[in-house]
Amino acid sequence: MGKNKLVFAQGSCYFLAFLFSFIVVVPLTENCHDFHGRCLLFTEGMWLNTNLTVQEHQRFTVQEWGSPAACHYSLLAALLSLSVAIGLAWRSLYLLCKGFDETCLESFAALMLNIFILFVVFIACTIISVGFDMWCDAITEKGSMPNSCEELQNMDLDLNPENSAFYDQFSLAQFGLWAAWLAWLGITILAFLKVYHNYRQEDLLENLIHEKELLLGRASSRTFFQDEKSGMI
Repeated sequence: MGKNKLVFAQGSCYFLAFLFSFIVVVPLTENCHDFHGRCLLFTEGMWLNTNLTVQEHQRFTVQEWGSPAACHYSLLAALLSLSVAIGLAWRSLYLLCKGFDETCLESFAALMLNIFILFVVFIACTIISVGFDMWCDAITEKGSMPNSCEELQNMDLDLNPENSAFYDQFSLAQFGLWAAWLAWLGITILAFLKVYHNYRQEDLLENLIHEKELLLGRASSRTFFQDEKSGMI
């Protein structure tokens, strides 16, 4: 893969990472506002029967809200991914337009940054996937309820906070995070190829310089030998 094609591919992946990260930030921010700072991830609860004079009413009771750190970490990971993707996309565009090339050190530093973001986003993906599954298991009683998790978002769960779109919000956030992780995986692979390409190029340059020195050394020794032979004649 040519140098310009590699930079262009990186820039495209940065744009995708930015787009998918933005998809995560919006629904998570809305959900945080709807639930007044409470976090649905890893929330535990159960359905209780409440007698209301004539009819019996089932009410979902939260036993323990999930730690706000889970939601905050997922949101911060998306914001970090979004910010870094913007910065590196602009840098790739600048290098492509100016025709500049990265040094081996710069390429290696970019690779380390990409690996770090990849790791951070993967943790956020795991947290939001496992945490949301636990919440859906709680409100559906692990599938024993007649309604699905998606259907329950349209029912009044008597949670006080607004719960009308929690399933859509977290499903969108889940999709965005895993898609962003795949984009960063592609970016990391391309960054590794760039480091390898620069290393091979530098190694080739060193070999060419070495061969040139050897050729110059042979040429000078041959000239010296011919001059010495002419002097003897």
